Amino acid sequence: MSSPFDLGGRIALVTGANTGIGQAIAVGLARAGADIVAVGRSAPSATAAAVQAAGRRFHSVSADLGRPSEAQAVIPQALQLAGRVDILVNNAGMIRRAEALEFTEQDWDDVLNVNLKVPFFLAQAAARAMVAGGRGGKIINIASMLSFQGGIRVASYTASKSGVAGVTRLLANEWAGKGINVNAIAPGYVATNNTAALQADETRNRDILARIPAGRWAKPEDIAGAAVFLASAAADYVHGAVIPVDGGWLAR
Repeated sequence: MSSPFDLGGRIALVTGANTGIGQAIAVGLARAGADIVAVGRSAPSATAAAVQAAGRRFHSVSADLGRPSEAQAVIPQALQLAGRVDILVNNAGMIRRAEALEFTEQDWDDVLNVNLKVPFFLAQAAARAMVAGGRGGKIINIASMLSFQGGIRVASYTASKSGVAGVTRLLANEWAGKGINVNAIAPGYVATNNTAALQADETRNRDILARIPAGRWAKPEDIAGAAVFLASAAADYVHGAVIPVDGGWLAR
């Protein structure tokens, strides 16, 4: 009897798979048996090497998801390269920091586009292919602690990640009957390039660590296990969940 977490024979598309959380998820899915289609702006050389070391096939789609024409081409390119997409992980994201009194319209639009609009339409395109193929599938969005909380100095990021949680639930309602599971992971404070400014701020870093029961920032690899679970048959009856992987932050 095979493991319910076995992803053998599955093809997973992961956006923002070059570094950080996306890279860790792509490698985690590969180690569970999935072949990987990585989407990003720069060459995912390290991700490719790790996936191939796990014995899985690796494909790459070069795309700047901030450009609508490039974002629209992602799923068609993935289908051409890999034949189908069984798992979509909407991980790519961006953040802009400024006081709400000073926040610009450009910073609002840029973040909402990459973090909320693009994931919705990638999910739509992937789901259309999943329905047409008659196989169903798994869609995993990357939410945030700011899907639950307000944060400070990140107005568009908070709006986008709150939207991700809401859209995850909406799509789960619409697509569960079509054999598509839509869920989200809400990482806590993860040591990546996106959080470099917080890690470097002595006061903020101290305050953050004081609230995390686990007593440390997450590593990107800490997020991969939840992704493997949600991508697997073990989560076939999980729909519309937003799972915190936060070291206990929300429990505090």
